[in-house]
Amino acid sequence: MSRFGPTSELTVESLTDQLRNTMSYSEDNGINANKPDFRELDLGSPVSTLLTRPGGFTATSTSSSSSGSVSSWTAAGLSSNIPRISDSNYNSHSGELSGSSVESSPKPTRNFKPAHGRSYSTGTHPVIYSDGGSVNSPAVNVFPTGNICPSGRILKPATTVRSTKTDVLGSGTANYGHGSIMRSGAASKPAATTDCGPANYSRGGEPMRRMGVDNSSDPEEMKKTGNENYKKGNFSEALRLYDKAIAISPGNAAYHYNRSAALMGLRRLAEAVRECEEAIRLDPGYTRAHHRLGSLFINLGQVENARKHLCFPGHQPEPIELLRLQTVEKHLSRCTDSRSVGDWRCTLREVDAAIASGADASPQLCACRAEALLKLHQLNDAYLALSNILELESHTTYPSQLKVFGMLPEAYLFFVQAQIELSMGKFEKALAAIEKAGQIDCLNVEVSVMLNNMTLVGRARTNGNDLFKSERYTEACSAYGEGLRLDPANSVLYCNRAACWFKLGQWERSVDDCNLALSIRPNYAKALLRRAASNIKLEKWAEAVRDYEILRKELPNDNEVAESLFRAQVALKKSRGEEVYNMKFGGDVELVSGLEQFRAAISSSSASVVQFKASSNLQCKQISSFLNTLCARYPSVNFLKVDVEESPTIAHAENIKIIPTFKIYRKGNRVKEMICPSPEVLESSVRHYSI
Repeated sequence: MSRFGPTSELTVESLTDQLRNTMSYSEDNGINANKPDFRELDLGSPVSTLLTRPGGFTATSTSSSSSGSVSSWTAAGLSSNIPRISDSNYNSHSGELSGSSVESSPKPTRNFKPAHGRSYSTGTHPVIYSDGGSVNSPAVNVFPTGNICPSGRILKPATTVRSTKTDVLGSGTANYGHGSIMRSGAASKPAATTDCGPANYSRGGEPMRRMGVDNSSDPEEMKKTGNENYKKGNFSEALRLYDKAIAISPGNAAYHYNRSAALMGLRRLAEAVRECEEAIRLDPGYTRAHHRLGSLFINLGQVENARKHLCFPGHQPEPIELLRLQTVEKHLSRCTDSRSVGDWRCTLREVDAAIASGADASPQLCACRAEALLKLHQLNDAYLALSNILELESHTTYPSQLKVFGMLPEAYLFFVQAQIELSMGKFEKALAAIEKAGQIDCLNVEVSVMLNNMTLVGRARTNGNDLFKSERYTEACSAYGEGLRLDPANSVLYCNRAACWFKLGQWERSVDDCNLALSIRPNYAKALLRRAASNIKLEKWAEAVRDYEILRKELPNDNEVAESLFRAQVALKKSRGEEVYNMKFGGDVELVSGLEQFRAAISSSSASVVQFKASSNLQCKQISSFLNTLCARYPSVNFLKVDVEESPTIAHAENIKIIPTFKIYRKGNRVKEMICPSPEVLESSVRHYSI
């Protein structure tokens, strides 16, 4: 029986059937011996979009015409030759770096361009291009395809070259063909395509030549270069390249995942969280993005969110991250319990442990630390911690259901800020902060109580100030006391009440209130001044001198403080029975040129510091400028200078061999000698002998 039908009678119908059969693919011999003439083809037939699977093969739908059908191989026809791709491989993200935080590009799998295929070997299904196209291991007896001449003859193929480019086809309904079929029979090269975007074709079947595209527009190349920069620690450059890749392909989850790694390197953790969340939104099953997001939430102290992503259903959490989560969670629980009962030392210890365990980017834990420091009367440290909190908070966002110590996260930050600002005496800033906390979390009891108390404290302060100005000091004491009942850690109110006690002549009570203010806020200048003044009234000279010396360090250019220190030092000397004469306050460094003048100058009961110098010596000039500073800083000390070149008699009498030399005298006797001292050593000695 003939392969073309049950009978060999030639009719129009049988010829049509024969022609149709010869144009279809035969599994028997893999070759179509009879080629249809060009005139039998319909150039207007639609062709479906090629779908490229991750496995690297390309499947096409068939093309049909009114006169017959031309069948290309399909994905179904290759089921025995193409390895099946598992779901896990198909869903995995390309090119994850082993042990790295970023994903790199996959090695490209070559996708061959199918022509209007007529002939294939049954083993490997090669695609053969005419006119210099690429081939894949040509099989025996495989005819070239593509350029079909009206005569039915097939042009001799040119020398084949192996191609390394992948062919990515665009979507849409445009008609195109890989074989460039020409009516004149002349062969035409296929349009050049790149792997960075879809090819463009005209509706008439003639491919349009694409303009040259710079490789820099390929998002995969940008990601690859970004990964290289990331490995070198160039996080800013890596971020820039990932941004460009995302701008071209915003729906690629791996790009957002890699961008989060660069942001983590730059310590922009809140932005890294948003990038991980975007990657998960694009691919809900992206395991590595879930794990990274969980790790970030540990850094931010959000343990519930961290557990949700680290223990992602169907996947095992990383043991190290799980242990870190459990440790932070344990210390946070203890911190919460300690804070609730007012055990601030334990609170500080546990919050420090939580931060050290990994929650080092949590604004709320930093705020808790600042609050504990404030309650422990370490106000300067608390205020320093507050500045770090505000910087962290400016980049952080929180889920609506998250609570910290029963309070919304943003509200807690303002709650702590209000307490610290109030203790610093900044009532307006404190009131503004607690009002913001109330707006954010109006139902929280702590915030409501704090807002009410702060309003009352501000009112008591204003009332006390008005009474003080009216010289109604007793009533002012009562007003300040009412404010302290509501806010017992307010250093400003203690200091204000101390001023009232001073005016009332109750200097011991004034000292007591100053002590309370200074226990909350060390080096509080106003409290030091009032305590020193009260101690002078009580003739406690040593205590007064100590306070004024602290103030001299804090206010080195305050002449009033310097003079008060001088007078307190003089009074202290007198109280000790020391002779006090020829002592003056302040002045410049005195130049001494005669031996008699020198001996009179150093006979003072106060310390006299003498510099032996030479005008031509550079080191003497440098230390001389510092001596002028010491003269202003220690007004109770006499500062003298002797030029050994102009006054050799003094130099010889004092046995000066090396310059600069400093000697300290008291009542004419040398008590200290320094040769070429450093500024620090010189000041230390002056301070020691200034009393």
